[in-house]
Amino acid sequence: MKKRLFVILFLFNIVIYSCTNGQAVSQKQVLNSVEFQKKMQDMPNAPIVDVRTPDEFNRGHLQNATNADINDENFGNQISKLDKAKPVLVYCLSGSRSAYAAKIMRANGFKEVYDLSGGLMKWRAAGLPETTSKNIASAGITSAQFKELLNTDKLVLIDVYADWCAPCKKMAPYLDDIQKEKVNTVRIVRINADQNRSLV
Repeated sequence: MKKRLFVILFLFNIVIYSCTNGQAVSQKQVLNSVEFQKKMQDMPNAPIVDVRTPDEFNRGHLQNATNADINDENFGNQISKLDKAKPVLVYCLSGSRSAYAAKIMRANGFKEVYDLSGGLMKWRAAGLPETTSKNIASAGITSAQFKELLNTDKLVLIDVYADWCAPCKKMAPYLDDIQKEKVNTVRIVRINADQNRSLV
C-alpha cells in the first residue's frame, strides 16, 4: 500500500512539475515592449512577424518586420517558410492576434516564439520607434470636420471601428438598421481607428 501511494505521489509530482515548467517557459516568451525591443537587438537575424492586416502593416510597423495576416488563409504557408528551430518574434496591435499566432506556431513545432505583450499599442505608448512601408496620404478627418459632424439637432452615435475587428463587423449590420429606422432622429458617425489615429 505504501509503495503504491509512493508511486502515485511520484507521478503526481512529475505532472505538477511538467505543468509549472511549461508555464514558466511560456511566460518567458511573452515580453513587454522594452524586453521585446532588447530581444530584437540581441537577435538581429530573428524574423519579426507582424500578424495584422496588410493595410495596418503599411500604416506603421516595426523595423525589418514582415507581414503575415493571421486571418488570411495563406498564414500557414507563410510561416511554414520560417525555420522552426530558430527564434521568431511576433506582434499585432493589442496582443490578442499575436498570442493566437504564437499558439499556432508553437503547436506546429516552433521552439522559440516571442510575443509582444500589449502589441503596438503598448509599444507606441512607450515611445518606441516604428516605420511605414511607403508614404501614405492621410485618409483621416480633421478635428474641425469631426466637430462639424456633431453640429446637429439629432442624437449622434459615434462608432469607432477597425476593419480587422471581429466585434466591429458583428455590430455593423445593427448600426445600419438604426441608421435606416432612425434617419430623422439619429446620425451615426463612423470613425476608422486605423485611418484616424490622431483623432481617436
